[in-house]
Parts: sequence; C-alpha cells; structure tokens
Amino acid sequence: MDSQDLITVYLIALGKLLGGLTMAWLLGRIGLTIAIQVTRKTKTTVDDFIVKTVHRALVPIASMMVVSWAWEGIPYEGIGDLIVTALTGLVITMMAVQAANRILVRLLTSTLKRLDTGDGITLQILSALKPMLRALIWVMGGGLYLQSLGVPLGALWALLSAGGIGVGLALQKPVAEFFEYIYILLDKPFQSGDFLHVGETNTWAKVEQVGIHSTRLRSVDGELVVMTNSSLANQTLSNYTVMERRRRIYRFGVTYNTPPKSLESIPAMVREVVDLVENAEFDRCHFIEFGASSLDFELCYNIPTNDYVKALDAQQQVNIGLVKAFAGQGIEFAFPTRTLYINQESQKG
Repeated sequence: MDSQDLITVYLIALGKLLGGLTMAWLLGRIGLTIAIQVTRKTKTTVDDFIVKTVHRALVPIASMMVVSWAWEGIPYEGIGDLIVTALTGLVITMMAVQAANRILVRLLTSTLKRLDTGDGITLQILSALKPMLRALIWVMGGGLYLQSLGVPLGALWALLSAGGIGVGLALQKPVAEFFEYIYILLDKPFQSGDFLHVGETNTWAKVEQVGIHSTRLRSVDGELVVMTNSSLANQTLSNYTVMERRRRIYRFGVTYNTPPKSLESIPAMVREVVDLVENAEFDRCHFIEFGASSLDFELCYNIPTNDYVKALDAQQQVNIGLVKAFAGQGIEFAFPTRTLYINQESQKG
C-alpha cells in the first residue's frame, strides 16, 4: 500500500472516529432528554436516577466502541489491536460495573427506606450491605472482562471451587457474626446507648457501638468490654434502658417488743414515707411473718423511671424516711439476736 492510499485510510478512520463520536454524543443527549421527559411524569425519583446513571455509562461505552470501529479500518495488525481491544473492554466493564453498583445501591436504599421505622436501623444495614454488594459486582465484572480477552478461566474456576471448602470454613465465623449483626439491627434486643446486664458473664455495661463482628460495651467500672455478636446474642440479656419502671420489693423487721398498735400503724407510716418521695409509687406493705428474731414486714413500691441513678436516689430517700419515721415513733429495727431464758426453779432443785 503506497503512501497516498495510506493517507486515505487514515483520513477515513479519522472521519469515522469524529463522525461516530459526534453521533454518539448527539444520540446520547437526545435520548437523555426524551427519557427525562418521560420519567418526570412519574412520582418516584428512582427512574430519573437510573436514566442519568445509564446515560453516564453509555456515552463512554459508545465512544470506545466508535474508537474500536474506526481502528478496524487501519490495515496494521499487532500490538495496537490488542491495546485497543483490551482498552475498549476495560472501559466498557468499568462503566457497566459502576452503573450497576449505583443502580443496585439506589434500589436497595429506596427499598430499605420504605421499611424504615425512623430509628436509623436501615442506614446501618445499608452501610453493612453496600461493600459486599459492590465487591460482588466487581468480581463478576472482572471475570467477564478476563474471559472476553480470552484468558483461560477454567483452571481459575477449578482452583476456586477446590478452595471453596477451605474458604467457606475460614469465613464461617465472620459470616455468622455478620448475620448476627443483621439480626441485632432488625430484632433490636439492644442498640447503642442501652444499659445491659449480661447474664452468664454477670456484666453490667452500656452499649457504646454495635459493629459487624463485635459489640463494644463500657462497664460500670469503666473498662471496655468487647464481645462477639454471636456470644452476646446467645446470652440472657436484661435491657434496663427500655424498662418503663423499676419495682422494689424487700423486707424489714422490727423487734418483738414492738406494741401491737405500733405494728398496726407501720403500713400507713410506710405509705406516707413512700408518697413523699418524688420518684416512688407505693404499692403495698404488710406484716407477713414471725421471724426468728424479728416481726417481718414486706414493702413493695414502683419507681417510674429507667434511670438507674434516679432509682437509687428514690430508694435511698425511702430508706432514710423509714429510719426517721420509726425513730420518731420509738419503733426499733430488729437485728439478729438470741435470748436465753433460764428457769430459776429448776436450778434450785
């Protein structure tokens, strides 16, 4: 091929390139305008997002296809063809994967928002699922790209299949912890800020952060306690944050030499003391038992708050009020004693 023909070939390829790129741009703009006019008639904004995302991906894809089409007119073969083919496939794969990621994440987000209860749980689930979804799409796109280049993937797939058992065993625990995390977010036995009592480990702590693999707790002594989600979910948990009220039931005893009239007045005195405490609601108080060294009463009252400190303050005020009221009436609290009576006449005999 002489130089004149070669110049003609290059000019034709350049014309195909410029004309194709111009046509791709015009068709993209026209198609985008028409699609937006159609999607504006709908109530949802998801279709608008999908149209713009697809347009954003199709323009580079169409441009690379035009480049590949224009290059085919050049008679030289060799490394140039491989570069153009590889570059075209790479751009198409990247644009397609990015578009698929954006669309799927947007669909997942809109679906979870419809299920949102306003507590922010769906955002946490979304943040946990997005990396997995994106990684999966990128792996699939990379495999298809390598396959389009003629890379023999049979051995790779066989190797992955053979190692799948080992990978599955290695990922068994992390996957289990991830699903426990999703369970905690959906079932909501606890969340950040709750105060828990973990039964088997006897841990009293506040939840600082619920992670994908583990949950961080701050104990009442100040140290950080980290427990895996599965171990925490499999224990008996008492969540004191969601409780509406605390119930206090305990006994106290007075001495056996307390007069009957004083015994009769004790329930009313106790009720008066409890009613004077702001965060306390009297329920009952009864003389229930003749103890070994005391006459025992049982007091029951409610504290309408889930604040532990306020509950202790109320209980303290009740206890101090009982001590003051009993002291004012000359009633003595009993303590463990033993009295020994000696029969004087039997000693004389």
